[in-house]
Amino acid sequence: MKVHFTTDRGERVSAEAAPGDTLLAIGQAAGMPLEGTCEGQMACSTCHVIVAKEWFERLPTASEEEEDMLDFAAAACRTSRLACQIVLGEELDGLTVTIPAEAHDMRRI
Repeated sequence: MKVHFTTDRGERVSAEAAPGDTLLAIGQAAGMPLEGTCEGQMACSTCHVIVAKEWFERLPTASEEEEDMLDFAAAACRTSRLACQIVLGEELDGLTVTIPAEAHDMRRI
């Protein structure tokens, strides 16, 4: 299955994924600036992505804990999610997300 990332420069990057992968792991493997400081423990918002509107409703509802962490995400909007909380399945083949311009991966410095 494939997922698609749009960078802050408008570049589209497609990546292969398998059911059960997290969007965070796939994004990091594809070189996206998704830091994931807390390693998927929902203790930060450094893996914030903006889900394309046509895909947002297909995702499971965000937990209250995820919603709380999104309050700390730069440029959060109605379709914001944490990539660590999106577990990919066949129903998400073709998922498209945008990396906010404010995203910065400190691991790359």
